[in-house]
Amino acid sequence: VNNPIIYSIIIPFKSWSKELDECLVHIQKLSYSMFEVILLPDEEVVSPDFGFSLEIIPTGPINPAQKRDIGAKKAEGVYLAFIDDDAYPQSDWLDVANQVLISRSDVGAIGGPGITPKNDPFWARVSGAFFLSSTSGGFPERYVSCPPCKSVDDWPSVNLIVRKSVYELIGGFDSNYWPGEDTLFCLKIIKQAKLKILYIPNLVVWHHRRPGLKKHLRQVGNYGKHRGYFAKKYPETSCRIKYFIPTLWLVFVLSGVVFS
Repeated sequence: VNNPIIYSIIIPFKSWSKELDECLVHIQKLSYSMFEVILLPDEEVVSPDFGFSLEIIPTGPINPAQKRDIGAKKAEGVYLAFIDDDAYPQSDWLDVANQVLISRSDVGAIGGPGITPKNDPFWARVSGAFFLSSTSGGFPERYVSCPPCKSVDDWPSVNLIVRKSVYELIGGFDSNYWPGEDTLFCLKIIKQAKLKILYIPNLVVWHHRRPGLKKHLRQVGNYGKHRGYFAKKYPETSCRIKYFIPTLWLVFVLSGVVFS
């Protein structure tokens, strides 16, 4: 008898990569087995047999939020577990999630840290260290495990698990934004569903960073661009001084150069 599907793990990506292979190998090692995996590539791909329920849905070249919405409509699970193709879960990922979600009806979604793997290349680890620094805006709990559990109002979709009923209630991501789609999604959970998003420090995935300075700067620039727009349109969760710390730091450094 097949186990019922409780979790649907949804992974949007453009094309197959060695990081996705690594992700699926670690999903294969999860201690909790009642899950399915839904892959959402741009074009048709062929997957090895990993021994778990796996569906591949080619989507064409659309953004990650739109891919997740397609995956969620096909999902059979009670919970939707979002992870990126360049990340992989710790073996107890779904066990930890289950302990929280079955005991907290006031919680609509949970998130945990995306920790830089110790074996990442040097410049990728430098990129990870940047996100831990106070000059990056100050959210270390997103990148390392920082107890205790606490309510948050914005969480990245690299490690975000939501009740499917809540997802449907708020209309999913329904977003043309990227990056930043998870900011709006989390705001809808809090404002529309009136439920909490809980940070769980031991709900761990390992997240590879951008390997070079150019890619890192492009990523940070994209984040900054979306945050500036959201600060104006959705000030409830985006108009906060800590989001402007990197800009203030840059102004401080440049003014020192100019006036020295």
